[in-house]
Amino acid sequence: MSVSSSSGYLTTHVLDTAAGCPGAGIVVRLYRLANGARQALGELRTNTDGRSDAPLLQGETFQAGHYELEFEVGDYYRQRGVALDEPAFLDTLILRFGIADATAHYHVPLLVSPYSYSTYRGS
Repeated sequence: MSVSSSSGYLTTHVLDTAAGCPGAGIVVRLYRLANGARQALGELRTNTDGRSDAPLLQGETFQAGHYELEFEVGDYYRQRGVALDEPAFLDTLILRFGIADATAHYHVPLLVSPYSYSTYRGS
């Protein structure tokens, strides 16, 4: 991943804490929230390491503001053959977060199992 050090960027990483492995193949969508509207910025599928192959936002598109990441964890567990209740307790996970510094690296990891999740601002 080649990123200029003078501009900020956004990355994510998913870890399946139930299986003890990267969350590979999870569909992730990114939205910007502004003036009561939700603007779709992109969609990706995590790689074999549970990461995006490139930053989700960088350069001119990386701006201070409010954002949401949507993770399709229910589909991920179904594809792995995990028996889930229907509806699943966790299906589409939405993480709402803010970017205050448009020159910084924001890393939003997701640690997930079929019944719990956590996140933090990583490095």
